[in-house]
Amino acid sequence: MIAPEPIQFDRATGALEGASALERMAALALVMGAKVSSTFSYRGYNFAANVLRKALPTRDIAIKLNADATFVFPYGDGYWSKLLQRDYDYEIELDLLFRGAADVDYTLVDCGANYGYWSVLVSSKPFGSHPVIAIEPSSQNFARLANNARVNGGRFEVMRCAVGAKRGTARLSGTKHEAFSIVGDADAPGEEVPVLRLDDLLDDGHLVPGGKYVVKLDVEGVEIEAIRGGERLLQGDTAILCEEHGSDRDHTVSRFILEHTPLKLAVYDPQSGKYEAVVDLAILDRIKVASNVGYNVVGTASAFWQARIENLNAGAQQRSMRN
Repeated sequence: MIAPEPIQFDRATGALEGASALERMAALALVMGAKVSSTFSYRGYNFAANVLRKALPTRDIAIKLNADATFVFPYGDGYWSKLLQRDYDYEIELDLLFRGAADVDYTLVDCGANYGYWSVLVSSKPFGSHPVIAIEPSSQNFARLANNARVNGGRFEVMRCAVGAKRGTARLSGTKHEAFSIVGDADAPGEEVPVLRLDDLLDDGHLVPGGKYVVKLDVEGVEIEAIRGGERLLQGDTAILCEEHGSDRDHTVSRFILEHTPLKLAVYDPQSGKYEAVVDLAILDRIKVASNVGYNVVGTASAFWQARIENLNAGAQQRSMRN
Protein backbone atom coordinates (compact mmCIF):
# COMPACT_ATOMS: atom_id res chain seq x y z
CA MET A 1 0.00 0.00 0.00
CA ILE A 2 1.39 3.40 -1.02
CA ALA A 3 1.43 5.93 1.81
CA PRO A 4 -0.46 9.17 1.08
CA GLU A 5 1.56 12.29 0.34
CA PRO A 6 2.29 14.38 3.45
CA ILE A 7 0.27 17.45 4.28
CA GLN A 8 2.40 20.55 3.60
CA PHE A 9 2.65 23.44 6.06
CA ASP A 10 4.80 26.57 5.69
CA ARG A 11 5.59 28.24 9.01
CA ALA A 12 6.56 31.48 7.28
CA THR A 13 3.26 31.98 5.45
CA GLY A 14 0.86 29.74 7.36
CA ALA A 15 -0.15 27.97 4.14
CA LEU A 16 -1.61 24.49 4.73
CA GLU A 17 -1.83 22.41 1.56
CA GLY A 18 -3.10 18.93 0.75
CA ALA A 19 -5.27 18.62 3.88
CA SER A 20 -8.84 17.36 3.94
CA ALA A 21 -11.62 19.30 5.66
CA LEU A 22 -11.23 17.10 8.76
CA GLU A 23 -7.46 17.61 8.77
CA ARG A 24 -7.91 21.38 8.46
CA MET A 25 -10.28 21.37 11.41
CA ALA A 26 -7.70 19.35 13.36
CA ALA A 27 -5.04 21.93 12.50
CA LEU A 28 -7.21 24.70 13.95
CA ALA A 29 -7.76 22.64 17.10
CA LEU A 30 -4.03 21.89 17.44
CA VAL A 31 -3.11 25.57 17.08
CA MET A 32 -5.79 26.72 19.50
CA GLY A 33 -4.75 24.08 21.99
CA ALA A 34 -1.13 25.21 21.72
CA LYS A 35 -2.05 28.85 22.27
CA VAL A 36 -4.21 28.10 25.30
CA SER A 37 -1.79 25.64 26.91
CA SER A 38 1.22 27.93 26.29
CA THR A 39 0.06 30.01 29.28
CA PHE A 40 0.80 27.02 31.55
CA SER A 41 3.88 25.55 29.86
CA TYR A 42 1.84 23.40 27.44
CA ARG A 43 0.67 21.05 30.20
CA GLY A 44 -1.79 18.55 28.81
CA TYR A 45 -1.17 19.50 25.18
CA ASN A 46 0.69 16.32 24.23
CA PHE A 47 -2.04 14.12 25.67
CA ALA A 48 -4.89 16.06 24.02
CA ALA A 49 -3.13 16.13 20.64
CA ASN A 50 -2.47 12.40 20.74
CA VAL A 51 -6.15 11.75 21.52
CA LEU A 52 -7.15 13.92 18.55
CA ARG A 53 -4.67 12.06 16.36
CA LYS A 54 -6.64 8.82 16.84
CA ALA A 55 -9.57 10.40 14.98
CA LEU A 56 -7.40 11.31 11.97
CA PRO A 57 -6.24 9.20 9.04
CA THR A 58 -2.67 7.96 9.44
CA ARG A 59 -0.66 10.52 7.55
CA ASP A 60 2.49 12.65 7.78
CA ILE A 61 2.88 16.39 7.75
CA ALA A 62 5.90 18.11 6.20
CA ILE A 63 6.58 21.42 7.89
CA LYS A 64 8.74 23.97 6.08
CA LEU A 65 10.85 25.39 8.91
CA ASN A 66 12.68 27.76 6.57
CA ALA A 67 13.39 27.97 2.84
CA ASP A 68 15.99 25.18 3.13
CA ALA A 69 14.58 22.97 5.90
CA THR A 70 11.65 20.53 5.87
CA PHE A 71 10.70 18.48 8.93
CA VAL A 72 8.34 15.50 8.57
CA PHE A 73 6.44 13.78 11.40
CA PRO A 74 3.09 12.01 11.91
CA TYR A 75 0.19 14.44 11.66
CA GLY A 76 -1.27 15.12 15.10
CA ASP A 77 1.86 14.02 17.00
CA GLY A 78 1.54 15.48 20.49
CA TYR A 79 5.17 16.49 20.85
CA TRP A 80 5.79 18.14 17.48
CA SER A 81 2.38 19.55 16.54
CA LYS A 82 3.09 22.73 18.51
CA LEU A 83 5.07 23.75 15.42
CA LEU A 84 1.73 24.49 13.75
CA GLN A 85 1.54 27.52 16.06
CA ARG A 86 3.64 29.87 13.98
CA ASP A 87 4.92 32.00 16.87
CA TYR A 88 5.93 28.94 18.92
CA ASP A 89 9.68 28.82 19.58
CA TYR A 90 11.02 25.33 20.19
CA GLU A 91 14.02 25.47 22.56
CA ILE A 92 14.61 29.17 21.98
CA GLU A 93 17.92 29.03 23.83
CA LEU A 94 19.33 26.59 21.27
CA ASP A 95 17.82 28.48 18.36
CA LEU A 96 19.64 31.64 19.47
CA LEU A 97 22.92 29.80 19.94
CA PHE A 98 22.80 28.01 16.60
CA ARG A 99 21.82 31.16 14.72
CA GLY A 100 24.62 33.06 16.46
CA ALA A 101 27.13 30.45 15.34
CA ALA A 102 25.99 30.27 11.71
CA ASP A 103 29.35 31.68 10.54
CA VAL A 104 31.46 29.23 12.59
CA ASP A 105 33.01 26.18 10.90
CA TYR A 106 31.72 23.53 13.32
CA THR A 107 30.05 20.12 13.24
CA LEU A 108 26.94 19.34 15.27
CA VAL A 109 26.76 15.99 17.05
CA ASP A 110 23.04 15.62 17.71
CA CYS A 111 22.71 12.94 20.40
CA GLY A 112 19.15 11.83 21.03
CA ALA A 113 18.20 13.36 17.70
CA ASN A 114 14.65 11.95 17.75
CA TYR A 115 13.18 12.78 14.31
CA GLY A 116 16.00 15.22 13.55
CA TYR A 117 14.57 18.69 14.13
CA TRP A 118 17.90 20.31 15.03
CA SER A 119 19.82 18.22 12.50
CA VAL A 120 17.53 19.51 9.75
CA LEU A 121 17.83 23.13 10.88
CA VAL A 122 21.56 23.31 11.64
CA SER A 123 22.40 21.75 8.26
CA SER A 124 20.19 24.32 6.48
CA LYS A 125 21.52 27.46 4.76
CA PRO A 126 20.08 30.05 7.22
CA PHE A 127 21.88 28.24 10.06
CA GLY A 128 25.18 27.91 8.18
CA SER A 129 24.84 24.56 6.34
CA HIS A 130 26.89 22.75 8.99
CA PRO A 131 27.90 19.10 8.90
CA VAL A 132 25.77 17.08 11.31
CA ILE A 133 26.02 13.62 12.83
CA ALA A 134 22.55 12.70 14.09
CA ILE A 135 22.56 9.90 16.68
CA GLU A 136 19.35 8.11 17.69
CA PRO A 137 19.04 4.66 19.31
CA SER A 138 15.34 3.92 18.78
CA SER A 139 14.61 1.95 15.60
CA GLN A 140 11.20 3.64 15.44
CA ASN A 141 12.66 7.13 15.74
CA PHE A 142 15.64 6.28 13.54
CA ALA A 143 13.36 5.48 10.61
CA ARG A 144 11.85 8.96 10.97
CA LEU A 145 15.29 10.53 11.36
CA ALA A 146 16.63 8.79 8.25
CA ASN A 147 13.55 9.92 6.31
CA ASN A 148 14.14 13.55 7.31
CA ALA A 149 17.74 13.21 6.16
CA ARG A 150 16.49 11.96 2.78
CA VAL A 151 13.83 14.68 2.51
CA ASN A 152 16.58 17.26 2.99
CA GLY A 153 18.89 15.84 0.35
CA GLY A 154 20.84 13.42 2.54
CA ARG A 155 22.91 16.31 3.83
CA PHE A 156 23.53 14.94 7.32
CA GLU A 157 24.87 11.62 8.63
CA VAL A 158 22.69 9.35 10.76
CA MET A 159 23.84 6.72 13.27
CA ARG A 160 21.61 4.29 15.16
CA CYS A 161 23.11 3.97 18.63
CA ALA A 162 23.00 5.41 22.13
CA VAL A 163 25.81 7.30 23.84
CA GLY A 164 27.25 6.41 27.22
CA ALA A 165 30.36 6.04 29.36
CA LYS A 166 31.65 2.98 27.52
CA ARG A 167 31.16 1.05 24.31
CA GLY A 168 28.72 -1.85 24.54
CA THR A 169 24.99 -2.54 24.40
CA ALA A 170 21.99 -1.47 26.45
CA ARG A 171 18.25 -1.97 26.59
CA LEU A 172 16.16 0.95 25.33
CA SER A 173 12.60 1.27 26.61
CA GLY A 174 9.78 3.76 27.05
CA THR A 175 6.29 4.62 25.86
CA LYS A 176 6.84 8.10 24.35
CA HIS A 177 9.05 8.63 21.31
CA GLU A 178 10.51 11.79 22.89
CA ALA A 179 11.43 9.97 26.11
CA PHE A 180 12.97 6.61 25.17
CA SER A 181 15.87 5.85 27.51
CA ILE A 182 18.50 3.23 28.30
CA VAL A 183 17.97 4.01 31.98
CA GLY A 184 15.40 1.74 33.59
CA ASP A 185 14.34 -1.84 34.10
CA ALA A 186 16.50 -4.18 32.03
CA ASP A 187 13.52 -6.53 31.73
CA ALA A 188 11.11 -3.86 30.47
CA PRO A 189 9.74 -4.23 26.92
CA GLY A 190 12.11 -2.56 24.50
CA GLU A 191 15.05 -3.27 22.21
CA GLU A 192 18.78 -3.86 22.49
CA VAL A 193 20.84 -0.99 21.10
CA PRO A 194 24.57 -0.41 20.59
CA VAL A 195 26.25 2.18 22.82
CA LEU A 196 29.22 4.37 21.87
CA ARG A 197 31.29 6.88 23.79
CA LEU A 198 31.59 10.37 22.37
CA ASP A 199 35.36 9.76 22.22
CA ASP A 200 34.68 6.72 20.01
CA LEU A 201 33.55 9.19 17.35
CA LEU A 202 37.15 10.44 17.31
CA ASP A 203 38.65 6.95 17.41
CA ASP A 204 36.37 5.65 14.66
CA GLY A 205 37.05 8.59 12.32
CA HIS A 206 33.62 10.24 12.45
CA LEU A 207 35.21 13.36 13.97
CA VAL A 208 38.68 14.82 13.41
CA PRO A 209 40.83 15.86 16.39
CA GLY A 210 41.24 19.63 16.57
CA GLY A 211 37.92 20.54 14.97
CA LYS A 212 35.16 22.72 16.38
CA TYR A 213 32.13 20.85 17.64
CA VAL A 214 28.77 21.37 19.29
CA VAL A 215 27.40 18.29 21.05
CA LYS A 216 23.68 18.31 21.89
CA LEU A 217 22.85 15.82 24.62
CA ASP A 218 19.14 15.08 24.92
CA VAL A 219 19.63 11.51 26.11
CA GLU A 220 17.00 11.04 28.83
CA GLY A 221 19.02 10.49 31.98
CA VAL A 222 22.35 9.43 30.45
CA GLU A 223 23.89 12.92 30.21
CA ILE A 224 26.48 12.31 32.93
CA GLU A 225 27.57 8.96 31.46
CA ALA A 226 27.85 10.60 28.03
CA ILE A 227 30.04 13.36 29.44
CA ARG A 228 32.27 10.78 31.09
CA GLY A 229 32.64 9.05 27.73
CA GLY A 230 33.70 12.26 25.98
CA GLU A 231 36.62 13.46 28.07
CA ARG A 232 39.01 13.94 25.14
CA LEU A 233 36.41 15.52 22.87
CA LEU A 234 35.38 17.99 25.57
CA GLN A 235 38.96 19.14 26.13
CA GLY A 236 39.02 20.81 22.72
CA ASP A 237 36.90 23.46 20.98
CA THR A 238 33.67 21.73 21.89
CA ALA A 239 30.50 23.14 23.44
CA ILE A 240 28.12 20.66 25.02
CA LEU A 241 24.38 21.36 25.29
CA CYS A 242 22.77 19.35 28.08
CA GLU A 243 19.11 19.12 28.98
CA GLU A 244 18.23 19.86 32.61
CA HIS A 245 14.78 18.50 33.44
CA GLY A 246 12.54 21.01 35.17
CA SER A 247 11.43 18.38 37.65
CA ASP A 248 15.02 17.82 38.86
CA ARG A 249 15.34 20.38 41.66
CA ASP A 250 18.80 19.05 42.51
CA HIS A 251 20.05 20.09 39.02
CA THR A 252 21.98 16.84 38.77
CA VAL A 253 23.61 17.36 35.37
CA SER A 254 24.76 20.92 36.08
CA ARG A 255 26.00 19.92 39.53
CA PHE A 256 28.11 17.17 37.99
CA ILE A 257 29.55 19.53 35.37
CA LEU A 258 30.48 22.15 37.95
CA GLU A 259 31.90 19.74 40.51
CA HIS A 260 33.56 17.07 38.36
CA THR A 261 34.61 18.63 35.05
CA PRO A 262 36.71 21.63 33.95
CA LEU A 263 33.83 22.97 31.87
CA LYS A 264 32.40 26.42 32.46
CA LEU A 265 28.63 26.49 32.47
CA ALA A 266 26.04 28.97 31.17
CA VAL A 267 22.25 28.99 30.97
CA TYR A 268 19.84 31.12 28.96
CA ASP A 269 17.91 33.54 31.17
CA PRO A 270 14.58 34.62 29.63
CA GLN A 271 14.53 37.68 31.89
CA SER A 272 17.77 39.14 30.53
CA GLY A 273 17.60 37.50 27.10
CA LYS A 274 21.22 36.44 27.58
CA TYR A 275 23.29 33.43 28.56
CA GLU A 276 24.27 33.85 32.21
CA ALA A 277 27.22 32.13 33.86
CA VAL A 278 26.28 29.36 36.26
CA VAL A 279 28.72 29.78 39.15
CA ASP A 280 26.32 28.29 41.66
CA LEU A 281 23.08 26.42 41.17
CA ALA A 282 20.78 29.06 42.66
CA ILE A 283 20.25 30.62 39.24
CA LEU A 284 18.67 27.35 38.03
CA ASP A 285 16.20 27.45 40.93
CA ARG A 286 14.91 30.69 39.42
CA ILE A 287 15.03 29.74 35.74
CA LYS A 288 13.60 26.21 35.93
CA VAL A 289 10.02 27.25 36.64
CA ALA A 290 8.09 24.41 34.93
CA SER A 291 8.50 20.81 36.04
CA ASN A 292 7.34 19.45 32.65
CA VAL A 293 9.91 21.40 30.59
CA GLY A 294 13.55 20.73 29.73
CA TYR A 295 16.10 23.53 30.12
CA ASN A 296 19.39 23.45 28.22
CA VAL A 297 22.70 24.44 29.79
CA VAL A 298 25.90 25.04 27.82
CA GLY A 299 29.21 23.68 29.06
CA THR A 300 32.59 24.31 27.47
CA ALA A 301 36.30 24.44 28.28
CA SER A 302 36.95 26.26 25.01
CA ALA A 303 37.99 29.93 25.02
CA PHE A 304 36.59 30.14 21.49
CA TRP A 305 33.07 29.06 22.48
CA GLN A 306 33.15 31.18 25.62
CA ALA A 307 33.92 34.21 23.44
CA ARG A 308 31.08 33.30 21.06
CA ILE A 309 28.62 33.23 23.96
CA GLU A 310 29.89 36.65 25.09
CA ASN A 311 29.40 37.96 21.54
CA LEU A 312 25.90 36.51 21.51
CA ASN A 313 25.14 38.31 24.77
CA ALA A 314 26.54 41.57 23.41
CA GLY A 315 24.24 41.29 20.41
CA ALA A 316 21.26 40.64 22.69
CA GLN A 317 22.13 43.76 24.70
CA GLN A 318 22.36 45.91 21.54
CA ARG A 319 18.97 44.63 20.34
CA SER A 320 17.48 45.42 23.74
CA MET A 321 18.83 48.98 23.61
CA ARG A 322 17.39 49.52 20.10
CA ASN A 323 14.01 48.32 21.28
